[in-house]
Amino acid sequence: MTARLDVVLVRPKEDGNVGAVARLARNFGAERLVLIAPRAPVGPEARRRAMAGAPFLKSAVRARTFEEGTRDADLVVGTTDLSTGRSNAYLRRSIPPERLGDVLNVVVGRVALVFGPEDNGLSREELGRCDLLVHIPARREFPTLNLSHAVAVVLYAAHRARGPSDAETTPAPLDLELNGREKELLLTRIGELLGRTRYPPHKRRGLILLFRRVFGRSTPTEAEYRMMLGLFKSLGRELDRGKHGRG
Repeated sequence: MTARLDVVLVRPKEDGNVGAVARLARNFGAERLVLIAPRAPVGPEARRRAMAGAPFLKSAVRARTFEEGTRDADLVVGTTDLSTGRSNAYLRRSIPPERLGDVLNVVVGRVALVFGPEDNGLSREELGRCDLLVHIPARREFPTLNLSHAVAVVLYAAHRARGPSDAETTPAPLDLELNGREKELLLTRIGELLGRTRYPPHKRRGLILLFRRVFGRSTPTEAEYRMMLGLFKSLGRELDRGKHGRG
């Protein structure tokens, strides 16, 4: 795995959890710890729990908003304690940690693993900004894990997917170069085309979210994004020709 991992904690409130997550970041090879509007003081208890992960606390990136904290990421992976399985509720459509490991094993780029606050998790707006969601299966009557435990499961899955190097195995798949800017540009172009074709306004947001999830699961390369951008540019030109022809 050559993806660079950021562990992003949104509004964490427990000092001990922040420290434990810093230790886990060291355990499993994350690159940075990002704290978005933390409510935890990140004091002595955090340092005590961090142990060898103390450098992550000292160098933690502070951000005021979700957008600021995930700005550098090519792929934003959110976590949720709710899952809709195969329903059409795209806001909560998620994959298990094992599948996330498979995705990260073949990509190159910066990946933000985002975890919500201990009391109520990520908001609907924050979930809507994620390219991919991960749900850790648990007992239905009590599906919510402690923050540091959830981070441990997800980071372990990402780390485990690297696997041992074995000369007898088939060659590893080619790395896929992620490009967050191309992804956002394509989503913008899709939104513009929906407006020009008079797609029902109340359905546009859901369709854009559907595309974001599809792209998150399939992790297209920069070249693939550019080919899709070319397609939408061509469609726009055809719409212009049709408009001028009618005029």
